Amino acid sequence: MLRTPFTIPTLSRTLIDIYIRFGLIALLAVSCFEIFKPFLSLILWSMILAITMYPLQTRLKGKIFDGDGRTATLIVFVVICVILVPSCLIGVALIDSVERAMDIAKSGQVQIPLPPDSVASIPMVGQRIHDFWQLAATDFGSLAEKLAPQIKVVAVALLGTARGVGVGLLVFVAALMVAGIFMAYGELGTRSAIQIASRITTPDRGPRLTALCTATVRAVAQGVVGIAFIQMLLIGIALVLKGIPGAGLLGLVILLLGIMQLPATLITIPVIIYVFATEPVSLGSIVFAVYVFVAGLADNVLKPLLLGRGVDVPMPVVLIGALGGMVTGGVIGLFIGPVALAVGYQLFWQWVEDVPPESAEPVAHSEGGPSAG
Repeated sequence: MLRTPFTIPTLSRTLIDIYIRFGLIALLAVSCFEIFKPFLSLILWSMILAITMYPLQTRLKGKIFDGDGRTATLIVFVVICVILVPSCLIGVALIDSVERAMDIAKSGQVQIPLPPDSVASIPMVGQRIHDFWQLAATDFGSLAEKLAPQIKVVAVALLGTARGVGVGLLVFVAALMVAGIFMAYGELGTRSAIQIASRITTPDRGPRLTALCTATVRAVAQGVVGIAFIQMLLIGIALVLKGIPGAGLLGLVILLLGIMQLPATLITIPVIIYVFATEPVSLGSIVFAVYVFVAGLADNVLKPLLLGRGVDVPMPVVLIGALGGMVTGGVIGLFIGPVALAVGYQLFWQWVEDVPPESAEPVAHSEGGPSAG
């Protein structure tokens, strides 16, 4: 008895071909992602910086250099100098301060003034602060031995933070260099972004989504980094004029807090307490305290004005995206979060408003009641 050869139906063969192709494409996509993954953060930062600085390049193009490449190189060089010079000065000052503190601690010549009696009158914690301050002033050696384990933990944490800041600074400089390359090919990059967005959505929606993403990144850069810089100037100048120790370092901390969406009052309130604890109450100290406290709250007024500027979505959407992205993705999430939420918001409302004509007709009939007949 002869057996007929086993044949696969045409539909099954088509499904098998689809599964094989899909599997190969998924394997290729995963492989490409794993290869690209180490450079993902660098490329994202480069794109964010290029989008933020590209309007400056369009303004300077033709005024200093004619080519895009030379203009982008000049911008990147100036920005790197602006960032690296203060960072190096702050780093040198911190190293000198740490070495000086270690020398004083080793020599045992630590001179701490006795606490004033007014400290003990502070409600709830005044007596404890007074006792601790008095012990440090009279017997600093025994206090240092008692707090040695805690000091070691804090020192290790500070060293780890400093190392992280140094690595982050190097990554940021590298991202600036790559951003310069992106800006040199800005027009080509814009056309490519529009083509990709149009291919993913439709030719009508692609340019609008590209413009939305670009405007959102620039709005966050102005509304977050710009406001943090303004606060640093407002508070830093007051600290310098008042003669607060470490005013420059405190100004840098205020800038970092603003970028991380943390309130500047974490610095201004302790500074105000320090001023009233070390100086007699006067009109100058009161004016300084009021000014610094109000300047620390300036971001609450400036954010609604700058954060959603130029973006075709409500400001709360951008603000929620920035805060949520910061919590979930760190500093880079500060930019990715608003972009994702703004695009999702626009697509959702386009879907809501894009009602097919055939679905509207039955609704009209149902509103008029059942037809007679």
